[in-house]
Amino acid sequence: MTVTIRDVARASGVHVSTVSRTFSAPHMVNAATRTRVLTVAEELGYRPNRAARALTTGRTHNLGLIVADIANPFFPPLIKAAHAAARQRDYHLFVADTDEEPAAEEELVQAFSKQVDGLVLCSPRASNKVLERLAERVPFVVINRRLRGAATVLMDVGNGARLAVEHLAGLGHRRVALVSGPAGSWTSSEIRTAAEQVLGVELVVIGPNAPTERGGFAAAAQVRDSGATGVLAYNDLVAIGLIEGLGELGLGVPEDVSVVGIDDIVSGRLNRPKLTTVAMPTAAAGRLAVDLLIQEVTATTSLETHLVIRDSTAPPR
Repeated sequence: MTVTIRDVARASGVHVSTVSRTFSAPHMVNAATRTRVLTVAEELGYRPNRAARALTTGRTHNLGLIVADIANPFFPPLIKAAHAAARQRDYHLFVADTDEEPAAEEELVQAFSKQVDGLVLCSPRASNKVLERLAERVPFVVINRRLRGAATVLMDVGNGARLAVEHLAGLGHRRVALVSGPAGSWTSSEIRTAAEQVLGVELVVIGPNAPTERGGFAAAAQVRDSGATGVLAYNDLVAIGLIEGLGELGLGVPEDVSVVGIDDIVSGRLNRPKLTTVAMPTAAAGRLAVDLLIQEVTATTSLETHLVIRDSTAPPR
């Protein structure tokens, strides 16, 4: 026989409305009561009817997560953490990839708007004007972008970039190349602003560049020609591609050029030399964005970053 919400209420010793709130608005239910109801529901094999719930509450209990490039190793830990946070709150999470295309981003938001209760936009490429217009269609939280009137989760990449350039300066590098990211990237802008504030360093900006290994590889000749002895790359993928490209040009890392990345992805730790990088709190950002979205909180939260020193940086010759 099918287990109903009344069966769960009877076995839990609570009212039917309490069981309903446990699944539709868990933050409104006492933690002990919520745990008891969920335990009983699991034991009885009860599964709420999402379609019926959507008709009565106007909520689908579906969320969307849109990322710039799902193939970039930066995103999977964030996606996994966001999925776990959503599931814990009895939400389904659907993931979409824009392939770094602002137009695709706008299309996806419009497509999702009638199917989800809210969206998380991670490193969006669309303009603020477009995003503000889209926010009128569906609630969303933005990761790594400041947007007026929207909840935002920022990873303090600016502070991380400052620490990276100060590390290079401390090793004795006086001319540093910044291999920037794609045009319109908030992260790239934050990195440049912070790097330019470090005293005693001449900064050479190279870019914009594709945020990929290929983008880093293509920038290698410009880095060589710039005369820089140290480099801060937009992300670890760019840094890894740059190291390969410098090697093709007969330059060693860190013997001839020191390179720092940003993100602390797994491949950076496996690369040779192991990559000095700025670690980003991607999993924490994914969890927090989902929590803000479900609780409908409009706030700006900044998460700390830190420098991880490995083998790709050394004093200049």
